[in-house]
Amino acid sequence: MSKKLHLNLFEMNCLGHLSHGLWAHPADQRRRYTDLSFWTELAVLLERGKFDAVFMADVLGIYDVYGESKKSAVRNAVQIPANDPFLVIPPMASVTKHLSFVVTSATTYESPFAFARRMSTLDHLTKGRMAWNIVTSYLPNAAQNFGLDTMVGHDERYDMADEYLEVVYKLWEGSWQDDAVVIDRNNGMYSDPAKIRSIQHKGKYFNVQGPHLSEPSLQRTPVLYQAGTSQRGKVFAARHAEGVFITGTDTTLMKKQIGDIRRQAEQEGRDPALLKFFTGITPIVGSTHEEALRKLAELNSYYLHEGGLVHFSSSSGYDLASYAQDYFDGTGNNFVQSISERFSKKALNPKSVKDIISSLSSVGSMGFMAVGTPIEVADRLEQLADEIGLDGFNIMQVLSPGTLEDFVEGVVPELQRRGIYRKDYEEGTMRERLFGTGARLLSDSHPAASFRGGNVSLV
Repeated sequence: MSKKLHLNLFEMNCLGHLSHGLWAHPADQRRRYTDLSFWTELAVLLERGKFDAVFMADVLGIYDVYGESKKSAVRNAVQIPANDPFLVIPPMASVTKHLSFVVTSATTYESPFAFARRMSTLDHLTKGRMAWNIVTSYLPNAAQNFGLDTMVGHDERYDMADEYLEVVYKLWEGSWQDDAVVIDRNNGMYSDPAKIRSIQHKGKYFNVQGPHLSEPSLQRTPVLYQAGTSQRGKVFAARHAEGVFITGTDTTLMKKQIGDIRRQAEQEGRDPALLKFFTGITPIVGSTHEEALRKLAELNSYYLHEGGLVHFSSSSGYDLASYAQDYFDGTGNNFVQSISERFSKKALNPKSVKDIISSLSSVGSMGFMAVGTPIEVADRLEQLADEIGLDGFNIMQVLSPGTLEDFVEGVVPELQRRGIYRKDYEEGTMRERLFGTGARLLSDSHPAASFRGGNVSLV
């Protein structure tokens, strides 16, 4: 391959992210997730490995579909307890210079005005190292936590998200002109009111007068990530995303999804080359292949099968504790529809419910694995990137920080030796490291650009 890979660490501010039960392993340090030093040490290690970013996942409720109960999620620590992902970013930023931060935030429950200010603040503090992973939130308990009786429907959540994006684009891109901050000490004027606009947004879901309270940050709009490959999700990604996180293990289907999104982006008037595609992978690195296999066997001895069942059930909406049919019906639901589409009897390569349950009994069961020596793991990354058309990977840990340490010490030098991974950071903002020097702001072909300029008045 000729292009250089981009690498993020897939993380979450919780005890049990994806490797359910591994917190009990004596070498795992995830129980320190409430300590500031856990996050600052992680950030330093990532910057040593020249990672693009730490990609912070989040949920707003408990996984309670499995057995129609919250007890299994709590007992197995399936992303509960979980803390706020935003609050660990400033300390990580303070001990690094180049590492960027992708933070997950849902469009369904929080005011776009408050969110836009928080992201601008972080983009200022990190000097342009921020990205937003846009989600709509699918858990029934999340809806109940924010005052709703039931979840908003899947497609309507995306309709809300489209309007949410319109609001934050108006705030980030259109509220303050580039030269609104004048810092005129002689006349006592910091900002020119004639160059600041109240956005006056009145829509179906949101009414926001503005103006944006934050002056423009280096990127104005943070880098935009999106994870969702349902039919509606692909339309949303094509319209808004700069980075797209796709899941699965069917390389043919994933390559098709990338092609579909690029074509739709072009139809939206965007440059399809300005989209980067990522998937998750769990690396198990050993000095020999046999050592890596022994590591994997030991790690699997700690993995909690029920934790995997709980996680899958609430992601898909299918209760694996009681589902009686041989295959998922594939009729769609209000959960993560791409999972339903991927595993149902209507899928290209359908899996039986029995096979799905069996597959959820080990680490890395929902995505790609790379097990072996640093050379073998690098081979796997390169092969998948070429076969699918990926631009990079979200690395998923089993032991924290042991999985990452093995990767940084062994695999990173091998990728660098092959010329497919940076030896040093490029200068500039996160967007510039993804798209090149000078690409500090969203491209002119992005829909957010339409909100720049125009009549300006502060009312």
